[in-house]
Amino acid sequence: MELDLSSLASVRKFAADFISSGLPLNILMYNSLSAYGQSKLANVLHAKDLARRLKEDEVAITANSLHPGAIATNLFRHSNLINGLVGLVGKYVIKNVEQGAATTCYVALHPQITGKAGLYFADSNVAETSLQANDNALARKLWDFTFTLINNCPNNT
Repeated sequence: MELDLSSLASVRKFAADFISSGLPLNILMYNSLSAYGQSKLANVLHAKDLARRLKEDEVAITANSLHPGAIATNLFRHSNLINGLVGLVGKYVIKNVEQGAATTCYVALHPQITGKAGLYFADSNVAETSLQANDNALARKLWDFTFTLINNCPNNT
């Protein structure tokens, strides 16, 4: 069965077809690295546009995004290539859970971050992002697209 996770119509059709089939779900496949990268870009763009909107509305809440670093998780357990690379060099670059949480805690709690919004952090510092992640028009387009998807969801509560 085909499923395009970028299309809610496809997701709804897949769910309906799958439920009616009575079959067990054993595996879902799509390009995991591409999807992972797109989801991280979307996180940065949404935080950037949320920060802009909060500032425009003079709301005293900040929104930032961050990269916790490569953490010892099983996220890529189904990718032999990545697992092989992690096995070879992972002990030199992979963070443990506490180290991975450090940037999140820093951004959430450190007084130096108060009032700073729309930024991207890595290793407890402001970090550079890609050109796409700095595209304000793309951030607005993604925000509007998401808003439309949510408002058109049949079970929106």
